[in-house]
Amino acid sequence: MSALALAPAGRRLTALARAELTLLGRNRGALVTALLVPLALPFSVRPAVDRIDLKAQGLSVGTVMLTAAIGFSLLFAVYTSLVSAYVARREELVLKRLRTGEPGDFEILAGTALPAVCVGLAQSLVLCAGCAVLLDAGPPRAPYLTVLGVLSGLVLCAALAALTATVTRTVESAQVTALPLLFVSMLGSGIAIPAEVLPDRLASVCGLLPLSPAIRLVRGGWTGQLSGYEVLGAVATVVAWTVLAVFAVRRWFRWEPRR
Repeated sequence: MSALALAPAGRRLTALARAELTLLGRNRGALVTALLVPLALPFSVRPAVDRIDLKAQGLSVGTVMLTAAIGFSLLFAVYTSLVSAYVARREELVLKRLRTGEPGDFEILAGTALPAVCVGLAQSLVLCAGCAVLLDAGPPRAPYLTVLGVLSGLVLCAALAALTATVTRTVESAQVTALPLLFVSMLGSGIAIPAEVLPDRLASVCGLLPLSPAIRLVRGGWTGQLSGYEVLGAVATVVAWTVLAVFAVRRWFRWEPRR
């Protein structure tokens, strides 16, 4: 009975995702941001990485660059692109029309997010393979932690994008409202600057940022340096942020155009 009940929902979700993927392919700006920016930005932090004594922290250029690449993919391929997508569909009354049909609220939001999440996942897989070969990052010592970090980051970025869309009036202003989380995550979550090289007190504060636990799991999966206690702390933090973001979206997400 449950399988029969889930089948129509799966078909609706697939149809929404297919339509959103078509729209993404027609938007060249969003496509470039999602596909090319995450691949190019990690090279911009390479000069700063080369100045850091990574060996003292048990890190290598390969693991740091790999984590940065995956972090940029989460931010640009998923988060920023989805903020624009949610706002655009809302202002074009697409979300409002969908709510009058069979899809539920979760299906509508998930269907809109699915193409961007799949792009982010595919990029992460390519980046892991590329960095392991080209930058001598080697294989992950605890691959399940890297997988957990990537998946939790994808889900959290989609939820945060829907939350950011609630305070975004237009597609143009989406580039502005997404900036705070973008910059804070780049500088404090271990993407552009490894958290291991920060002062202990600052690192503890930055570890509570939304994307910090996902990035920590990704890097820890590659280096194998996370203890069981640290893994539990990272998982608890990312789950708490995800639950909080989902609750806020259910409470405050706007389905009507903000005019």
